[in-house]
Amino acid sequence: MKALVYDGPRAVHVKDVPDARIEQPTDVLVKITSTNICGSDLHMYEGRTDLEPGMVLGHENLGIVAEVGNAVVKVSAGDRVCLPFNIGCGFCRNCEGGLTAFCLTAHPDPEMAGAAFGFAGMGPFRGGQAEYLRVPFGDFNCLRLPEDAEDKETDYVMLSDIFPTGWHCTRLADMQPGDSMVIYGAGPVGLMAAYSAMIQGASKVMIVDRHPDRLRLAEEIGVVPIDDSEGDPVEQVLDQTGGRGADKGCECVGYQAHDPQGHEDAAMTMNRLVDSVRFTGHIGVVGLFLPRDRNGPDELERHGKIAFDMGKFWFKGQKMGTGQANVKHYNRQLRDLIHEGRATPSWIVSHELPLAEAESGYQHFDARDDGWTKVVMHP
Repeated sequence: MKALVYDGPRAVHVKDVPDARIEQPTDVLVKITSTNICGSDLHMYEGRTDLEPGMVLGHENLGIVAEVGNAVVKVSAGDRVCLPFNIGCGFCRNCEGGLTAFCLTAHPDPEMAGAAFGFAGMGPFRGGQAEYLRVPFGDFNCLRLPEDAEDKETDYVMLSDIFPTGWHCTRLADMQPGDSMVIYGAGPVGLMAAYSAMIQGASKVMIVDRHPDRLRLAEEIGVVPIDDSEGDPVEQVLDQTGGRGADKGCECVGYQAHDPQGHEDAAMTMNRLVDSVRFTGHIGVVGLFLPRDRNGPDELERHGKIAFDMGKFWFKGQKMGTGQANVKHYNRQLRDLIHEGRATPSWIVSHELPLAEAESGYQHFDARDDGWTKVVMHP
């Protein structure tokens, strides 16, 4: 089958690889019809992780069930399904508690909690930027889609990661109706966090970025755009909130945060959130931070550590929630919002490409070229 293979930093190529196949009785084989390029893919693409060459990328996947193992009882050939980026077993302590991003079964390393498709450090599972994908624990991981699945495919594929992840960030921040919210990062996840906050009744949502195309998209849904290249974003947030700061905040950038001049500082957005959120406010963090960044700009960051304003955070009595989204905890409800017309996350999609053009898609998305806000590929 054809698949996008990681061959090294900024080197991905569509190649022939061994066909995905049923390996365990609980497996489901899915013919992929939509698969997204994610901002998290770029960390690997840029060589900022320990991903080994040869991995098939792609953790935002949707398709049609082609075959099922003989222990699968819920999913049938022909079903249209969306797959969470994290692979859960459904029966371990964490999965039973809804913490599917930290499954204790799926990863072969017994010291590791959590597994994912096509992702560094998250197990040997190939990704779905390919013609077919093997899905372990298929009954649990396949979210069946309703009759409008084909018509709304670019909406439903967002259930694989970024829509639940954006929603998760607002929950980590304990956002309540009527709260004001500030989000750092207007990439796809940041835009989904803003969208989720609007759906949940935030009184005001502000988003900090410097890319005009992203800020224009945020404005389309009533979000206040804040351009950090035009002035201190903290001061702009304070101006928007009567000097108090936002009630809640979301970090949707991660460890490759950098200033408008391109200087990296992994602590930058975290510390700006502490300054931008009011006393006793809450912060949610879904931007990717890793235990090790071999290409970090200083010794601290190379060991996964940051110079965080702990004193100010403590003094302000703030709270923080972190971690990958437990997609299964949210995707059924968010699916129903899409089905009933209450959510249309495909509004961020800028490009739809065949898998054969994946290499070009990665190049444009990685370069943050104007207008390349979200790329969906169709194998």
